[in-house]
This record gives sequence, structure tokens and C-alpha cells, in this order.
Amino acid sequence: MQSDVIQARLLGWALECGFTGTGKLDTATIIIRREVRDACAADKCRSYGKNWACPPAIGSLEEGEKRIRTFSTGLILQTTGTLEDPFDYESITRIGELHNANLRAFREKLELHTLPWLLLGAGGCKNCEPCHCPHSPCPTPEKMIISMEAMGMVVSELCTANDIPYYYGPNTLTFVGCVLV
Repeated sequence: MQSDVIQARLLGWALECGFTGTGKLDTATIIIRREVRDACAADKCRSYGKNWACPPAIGSLEEGEKRIRTFSTGLILQTTGTLEDPFDYESITRIGELHNANLRAFREKLELHTLPWLLLGAGGCKNCEPCHCPHSPCPTPEKMIISMEAMGMVVSELCTANDIPYYYGPNTLTFVGCVLV
């Protein structure tokens, strides 16, 4: 299947799933940065070693890059919402939850088709709250959504490299994911 046909199909699914922004992703623009993975190890998000979709459980940065390089095209998936002010924690949480729901709905569409894919999200996987890591195995590894940052990507840089806005103005917040096919 040609990449334009694949991307058109993905775009249709993304809109059906509720994403507010999408755009073509050229996998050649993905730059893997060790400093992003190092930020994971600093555990600022409190998920390092506590989420099966985060380091160190997802393997090395080199293993992740090798996996990413098996794909030739993709789609950036965005969920943007408004905030009352920059400290509007309730809206931040609501937008993040909506983005994760959109990703899960999109994954269900991907599962119905045979093309190989890799779905990446924002932050650690939220399928199980709390995550069972490291005390017991992931009960649904086939549904796991790994973070773009955990794979070493600078999300804003990837959006810019693919001519997709990342910032939509004051009092907005955008969560970003992507699918590689």
C-alpha cells in the first residue's frame, strides 16, 4: 500500500477517534536523543521503573531506535484543549485523559488491520491505574502505549520537523502521540 493511501486511512481513523490535530509524519525526521531518555532516568514524572511502558522496562534506547527505523511513515496525533490559566490542573488532567482515550480508540482501529504499526503516546501507559510494574507482569502488553519521550523523542521538535503546530496559543495545552506504520 502506498504511504499516501495509508496516511489517508490513518487520518480518517484519527478524526473518528476525536483527535483535534493530525499531520503526516516522515519517520526520517525522528531524532532519538539520549538526553531525553536521561531525563526519564531523573524520574521527574515519577514513572521510571514504575510503569511497564517507561524505561528501563521498555529496553535500551538503541533497541527502541531499531524498532522505530523499521517504519517508513506515520501520523502525528494531537489532542488540544483550553485552560482557565496555566495552573488549571483539572483541565490539564481532563485533556490528558481525553488524549489517552483517543489513543485507545485509535489502537482498536489499528488492531482490526494487518499492517504493522507502533503507537506512541504522551507519558507512561495509563491502561492500568496503577501500573503493576515492577511487582507483577503487565496484564495486557499488547495494549501498552509507550511514551514518545521514553523512546528518546523531543515532541515539539518532531512536530516542527513535520510542519505541524505544537503551540496553539495562550491557555491551551496539546498532548501529542504518533503512530508509525
